Amino acid sequence: MMEDFKNQKKLHKRYAFQILHEVKELLAPLPTLVNVNVPNDTHITICGDIHGQYFDLMNIFDLNGLPSDENPYLFNGDFVDRGSFSAEVIFTLFAFKCLYNSGMHLSRGNHESKSMNKMYGFHGEVKSKYNESMAEIFSELFCCLPLAHVLNKRIFVVHGGLFSRDGVKLSDIRSIDRFREPPDEGLMCELLWSDPHPGLGRIPSKRGAGVAFGSDVTQKFLEENNLELVVRSHEVKEEGYEEEHGGKLITVFSAPNYCDQMNNKGAFIKFVAPKLKPQFTKFVSVPHPNVRPMAYANNIFSWLS
Repeated sequence: MMEDFKNQKKLHKRYAFQILHEVKELLAPLPTLVNVNVPNDTHITICGDIHGQYFDLMNIFDLNGLPSDENPYLFNGDFVDRGSFSAEVIFTLFAFKCLYNSGMHLSRGNHESKSMNKMYGFHGEVKSKYNESMAEIFSELFCCLPLAHVLNKRIFVVHGGLFSRDGVKLSDIRSIDRFREPPDEGLMCELLWSDPHPGLGRIPSKRGAGVAFGSDVTQKFLEENNLELVVRSHEVKEEGYEEEHGGKLITVFSAPNYCDQMNNKGAFIKFVAPKLKPQFTKFVSVPHPNVRPMAYANNIFSWLS
């Protein structure tokens, strides 16, 4: 399948629908906050946004090995949109989830939503490559994705960030009803949309959703939940990652040369138990077929590409 995708071939609809059916059976029963156990002398790799850059995803697997129960990955949201090979990305990740359930962890990003997919390309891409009903099934499936993960009760992994109020406990996150489109405010919105800022306290988000939170907010959240580190994605970083808030927060972004114009590197992080110290790998973009980013997007928004 992956080789066919490299040659711009499509998955037969029968097998595509089968993957979607099977992955829903795996995702729907999961808790909203998933605890991931990394046994001693084993590892897990965390990747940030992929945004439909299928050939860069293949490069990650070339650099770090294919997913398996012995080589597990956590993809931290924003698998789709902007890049025009989003269908190939999501079918590859979902197929690995079906093949190695404990070797592929998937977290929802702000782009795993119906409104974003209609604006930034994924809905149009699925309609073009497959059909409208499949695009609707993806919208249902994205509502099944967990919102966050905790590694060995020590590392909190979420797509966006933290909250507009203090006192949020892991139990509050577990109790979120995630089976819906993301709301405009509240804990679920903030998990998907928030960003860190370099100062203290909270300020309004430049995105118009979520909140921008300072290092004191990160420190307090970690202390209140007996955690050591926040790992999040959601923002382009020139070197593919950035350590912030006194080393208590890491942003990782895995779409190099984002939208074919940002000239950023991508990165992924490997954590080896029991120490779980971050090991960073940076990489540059690889060539892809001549299909521009946002090729399937709503024309009103195509200027953003």
